[in-house]
Amino acid sequence: MSSEIFAPGENCWRIERASRTGVIIDAADYFRVARDAMLQAREQILLVGWDVDPRILLDPEDGDDEAPNCLAQFIPWLAHRRPDLCINLLIWNMGFLKMLTRGLSIVTLARWRMTRNVSIRFDSSHPIGATHHQKILVIDDSVALCGGIDMTEDRWDTPEHIDADPRRRRPSGRPYMPWHDTAAMIEGPAAAALGDLARDRWHHATGRVLSTPTPHDGIWPDYVEPLFRDREIAIARTHPKSEGIVEVREIEQLYVDMIARAKRFIYADNQYFASRKVAEAIARRLTEPHPPEIVIVNPISADGWLQEAAMGSARAELFFALAEIDDHDHFQIYTPVTAGRQPIYVHSKLMIVDDRILRVGSSNMNNRSMGLDSECDIAIEGGDAGGADRAIRHLREVLMAEHLGTTPEAVRDAFDRTGSLIGTVECLIGQGKSLIPFEPHQWSDATLAIGASGLLDPESVDERLEPLSNRGLFRGFLRRSTRQLFDTIREKRRARRARNRGRWRRKFRKLWDATRTLND
Repeated sequence: MSSEIFAPGENCWRIERASRTGVIIDAADYFRVARDAMLQAREQILLVGWDVDPRILLDPEDGDDEAPNCLAQFIPWLAHRRPDLCINLLIWNMGFLKMLTRGLSIVTLARWRMTRNVSIRFDSSHPIGATHHQKILVIDDSVALCGGIDMTEDRWDTPEHIDADPRRRRPSGRPYMPWHDTAAMIEGPAAAALGDLARDRWHHATGRVLSTPTPHDGIWPDYVEPLFRDREIAIARTHPKSEGIVEVREIEQLYVDMIARAKRFIYADNQYFASRKVAEAIARRLTEPHPPEIVIVNPISADGWLQEAAMGSARAELFFALAEIDDHDHFQIYTPVTAGRQPIYVHSKLMIVDDRILRVGSSNMNNRSMGLDSECDIAIEGGDAGGADRAIRHLREVLMAEHLGTTPEAVRDAFDRTGSLIGTVECLIGQGKSLIPFEPHQWSDATLAIGASGLLDPESVDERLEPLSNRGLFRGFLRRSTRQLFDTIREKRRARRARNRGRWRRKFRKLWDATRTLND
């Protein structure tokens, strides 16, 4: 089947068929699925990640079978149980430093390395300032998981994102905030392609060649309902330039192409909104006579003060720059909160265009993910030519329902009635677990300058050494909003949003009353 959007060598690496494709929402299900899939491995497990914490529990409520629940015991137990199975773990080299602060984790790693068929390596093959950010698990080249979830602390949570959930604790016992994430699960030749990618990364990092396993059936857990069957999957990468390695920017081009392809709307869950190229692609659409609606779900702030200084201030600058040209009120960022109105951290990297194109992976909407850090996304086109795909539409409804504290049916009804993605959100916003409109807070001139310069978020290896005057967020046609304009733009957006929300609610008062009862 020829693709209307995916082009190998331009916006993707390879296109391969997947016998089954699913999307796993939140790490409670991801950890369980990963554990059950690994139990069926025969020859090779490849885990390529940004971080691994051996102290985590794969199920905080404990499993009901003989397999150990803690990752520290699970890996050697599985290796001893399957003497022909080779388990290979490749972690960003900064993970080693983290291990030193995690109790006896360094002892656990030594124990893993002494196990005959377990290999663990720390990847330092990237340029200075870059990170190894792919999150891939491949089992016997038969089933693969690819997304935003690492098997580390602070990740486990359920779609309910319950306030003060006692299961949501670090190995130290300290609680952490609610956490939203997604990952794709694929089976068949597309999974084998991710196996090739992971083995190539292993060779690049270690100089060693891993064997190619024989694919087989029986790994996909029966309880995981596929989203698709027998579909073509595009695999897109980011790889920084280094000695002997050509820069790969397929992920950046895929973002630009998907934004350009949108007719009605773009829905995205993402950890950041700080990419110049993504913002420029959105700006081009917003200046059209009939632009698509664009809804981005972000966390209220980045995870850590340094990330917030770099990414948060850049998001504020880009948000206001786009607000200046958004004459149709078709661009909005929302942040999710719990029933107790506490922030939910969004770590997911997912985009849906017109319920027809879906992408899931490790790449953030920041500059680093476009050319500096190693990334891997998968993408799929809907099966109905020119129209929405029912499976992708249902996935979007499930995601929006999770964020809005309602049901997929309520999301579908609101969208059918309003014909608007933003209108759907505004009609379903409630007083409990819900989405709230993003409002940038005040930043100092110095912090805004850091975000605008791209100093901590460069677009490429070469940009790290460029003068600040030649880099940053506003090298394209986006006009930088000055701080003096921020209050004016903010009040203008608030007033227009209030008018629009009132119009949507008056038009669909019956729907609003019903969904408000659900949310409350």
